[in-house]
Amino acid sequence: MTKQKKLRHLEYYDLQNCFDKLYAKSKQGELFTNLMELISSEENIRLAYRNIKRNAGSTTSGTDNYTIKDIERLSAEELIQIIQRKFRFYQPKPVRRKEIEKPGGGIRPLGIPTIIDRLVQQCILQVLEPICEAKFHERNNGFRPNRSAEHALAQ
Repeated sequence: MTKQKKLRHLEYYDLQNCFDKLYAKSKQGELFTNLMELISSEENIRLAYRNIKRNAGSTTSGTDNYTIKDIERLSAEELIQIIQRKFRFYQPKPVRRKEIEKPGGGIRPLGIPTIIDRLVQQCILQVLEPICEAKFHERNNGFRPNRSAEHALAQ
């Protein structure tokens, strides 16, 4: 997803300001407690759904054989309740193993979580990412949003 679309989604659910504050507080060295209220909030779940839905992998099923198409059949309220219930005692389901060919030859194992697990994990990621981002060194480009090997080479 492009950075611009991601920002629009954050603004749509009124979370941009919240995540900016988390980043700023983390930058100042603040410690965080009680993040579950934000992680399991209706807005954060809706944002996670929107982000997962746009991902091309959302049409790939996990071990439960459900995809985003199955989740789309639920009302927003039903989905929010399901995800909030998961947070009470979250235990991820087994991951489906798929082997994909590497461009240079050989194979690479890929783990495909269930769609519900992806939503739960996305909710957590969205809240923890700004906190962790504030702690990373500016020159650290590996596996970070809007960063790449090209950025590292340019630096």
